[in-house]
Amino acid sequence: MGSAAKGRIPNDAVMTMLGFSLVRYLPIIMSLATFLAVLMTLSRWYRDSEMVIWFTAGLGITKWIRPIMSFALPIVIVIALLSFFVMPWATQKTEDYRVEIESRDQSASLSPGVFNEADTKGADEPERVYFVESFNELGNVFKNVFIQSIQHQKTGIMVASRGSRFTAKNGDLFIVLENGRRYQGELNTAEISTTEFERHAIRLETKEVAEKPEKVGTIPSVELFASTNPKEQAELQSRLAIPISAIILALLAVPLSFVDPRAGRSLNLMLAIFIFIIYSNILNIFEAWVTQSKIPAFVGLWPVHFAFALLTVYLFHRRNQLLPIIPSGFKLIPNFATLIKKGG
Repeated sequence: MGSAAKGRIPNDAVMTMLGFSLVRYLPIIMSLATFLAVLMTLSRWYRDSEMVIWFTAGLGITKWIRPIMSFALPIVIVIALLSFFVMPWATQKTEDYRVEIESRDQSASLSPGVFNEADTKGADEPERVYFVESFNELGNVFKNVFIQSIQHQKTGIMVASRGSRFTAKNGDLFIVLENGRRYQGELNTAEISTTEFERHAIRLETKEVAEKPEKVGTIPSVELFASTNPKEQAELQSRLAIPISAIILALLAVPLSFVDPRAGRSLNLMLAIFIFIIYSNILNIFEAWVTQSKIPAFVGLWPVHFAFALLTVYLFHRRNQLLPIIPSGFKLIPNFATLIKKGG
């Protein structure tokens, strides 16, 4: 939206770019949604005393693993398919569309109510600034057009009540102005000439077709399995990490769902989101290390998954024994009185 407001991309490209971005981040969104769904459902069971009945019947918290996995595994399969096949496709389509936007003519980047500066690459090309008050529904007819151009040390300003796009037989693109005026003068002088016209055509500078950038995110997953490049191996590990983390998070939500009646209802939700953020950031750090060859590719992101799997086992053990997550003897900040005694 910010790029469209600044005139970097046309307004009609916003929804398309948002759509491709949504598809790219859909596996991560589904992973987070599954995590929160398990967490909030079991938290509601605690608040409604359903878990009391569960424990009274002689069932431990580990008995939730099977139903949770029955619920999560189909979603994880969909997440894996999206991560390995749909994400590279969406990334490729995003880059193709971005290249197409950069290769459009200057009139395609005009935004109503915004001053748009034309991209000029050569000294012989005029520097132009466009302003259009409004478009028609198709964007082909402009109303109240203002164009300022500087070429050969001369400044020209054209205003017209109406304008439109026109393509010549040879493929040249023009903006045709109707019922307007042209003011032209030299820089640092007071000499200005005025010309009225009924119809005036301005040729738009054509752009060369931009080269498609090669990004690791656009490479198909089948090619990544056969690659030995550290960047491509890191990308493969990143795609594999999304479904694996979805399984670990779904299981981690079971012990995190405990609700203390004396604590706030949103405490465990805040803790869960905090753990999700830490998990995602550490995965990104390890991915960067694999890319930079600081850690071997066969190690990859597995230490992160192993650490959070151990955290899940630890929390299951504490909850199964009806113990708090943090042991009572463990203190992050020592008692101040104890420090005084030790010091004196």
